[in-house]
Amino acid sequence: MSAEHKKKYKRVVLKLSGEVFKGNQPYGIDPSVVNKVSKNIKDIYKIGTEIAIVIGGGNIFRGISEDAKGMDSASADHMGMLATVMNSLALQDSLEKEGVPARIQSAIQMHQIAEPYIRRRAIRHLEKKRVVIFAAGTGNPFFSTDTAAALRASEINAEVILKATKVDGVYDKDPVKSSGAKRFEELTYDEVLRRKLRVMDLTAVTLCMNNNLPIIVFNLNIPGNIYKAVTGEKTGTYIRG
Repeated sequence: MSAEHKKKYKRVVLKLSGEVFKGNQPYGIDPSVVNKVSKNIKDIYKIGTEIAIVIGGGNIFRGISEDAKGMDSASADHMGMLATVMNSLALQDSLEKEGVPARIQSAIQMHQIAEPYIRRRAIRHLEKKRVVIFAAGTGNPFFSTDTAAALRASEINAEVILKATKVDGVYDKDPVKSSGAKRFEELTYDEVLRRKLRVMDLTAVTLCMNNNLPIIVFNLNIPGNIYKAVTGEKTGTYIRG
């Protein structure tokens, strides 16, 4: 079977937690971890997948974190957006070292290091087989990078959101704290909202539901999981309408 026929999804949005980038460090960016992520992205790039990426900033600063306590919420959120730009630059550098062309589009204008977010230009980059990294969230405070992923995926007509996490799917309880936690293989948007499962925030899940955009939640730390998700192999939890 040719590489072209292996992929199930032609255009995807990969949502990465910024906290993944810190590795075993208390904070910051571990280049070796970024490099591993880049190699996994390269695997799906090689089979012709059009890839857009949204990264969080929790390894550097999160607007809703304890570190932001006492700060103006909008200011703290803008600091978090800038953290996502730093992560985006690190990933772009790593991808290009792997021979994967990448462009950063930022919701906050900073022309020296990133293009402004322009929907049509983003789609053109994808068509020309460039990875597009969406930085700075939505550009607005009070919205998470999960919401940014759902928004950008809807705008560029992506077929799925691949939400890479530290666990192998969605559980009914915290699997770290509860040994009896049950993992779901499939869920509907309504079930996620009704059970208040911590998949994405309410706005992000609602956006996906309104646009019939499926979500696959899987463990990024298992090599090959991104490839499995793109090619339709069972991995993690599949969320749909």
